[in-house]
Amino acid sequence: MPAGFQVAGDLCPECAFEAPPFDRAAAYGAYTNGLRELIHLLKYEEVRPAAKVLGRMLSEAVDSLELSGDVVVIPVPLHASKMRQRGFNQSELIASESLRHLNRSENSKFILELAAMKRRKDTPSQVGMTREARAENLRGAFGVTSRAVVRDKQVLLVDDVLTTGATVSECTRVLRRAGAKCVWVATVARAVRVTDTFALGNEHSHDVPLAIAAHG
Repeated sequence: MPAGFQVAGDLCPECAFEAPPFDRAAAYGAYTNGLRELIHLLKYEEVRPAAKVLGRMLSEAVDSLELSGDVVVIPVPLHASKMRQRGFNQSELIASESLRHLNRSENSKFILELAAMKRRKDTPSQVGMTREARAENLRGAFGVTSRAVVRDKQVLLVDDVLTTGATVSECTRVLRRAGAKCVWVATVARAVRVTDTFALGNEHSHDVPLAIAAHG
């Protein structure tokens, strides 16, 4: 288990067996009610102004990670077929809007890299899959397009919602193999369950649900 990881208590044996490969994750709030509706407005109804609000929310989640120095920001990529169907990657829009807030800090510089990763496989929905099936479904689905972009760098992986964590975990493994020094994860929303495993700093070990969903 990497240094600084804290696994939430009351985990099922399956969840407790393997800690996430990323260094730490943060989310603005729980994937419920108004926050879920706002994400759906952008993602499924193409109400693009929603990205500005979601970007501000994401920036608050990133602030909680207390990052410093240069940070490469990589949105989780969509497969080309999904991009053609939807016309945009919601994670890219949210990440781009978040940088308007994040780069006001003097302690860090966030650099958006939209083409640093690509999705090689159009994977089917993972709803109802076991942990092993999810891992197999995503194996080989992502690739780094340029190792120079991530080698020895701090990487912030961005997505709209963190559910099982399988997607960001696979992306993290790919980024680490490409030489990333550390990988952080930030999402607007987090689907919180009692049996989830959380990658959090030790200072939050007694407040795991609040640390993941501080505004929920």
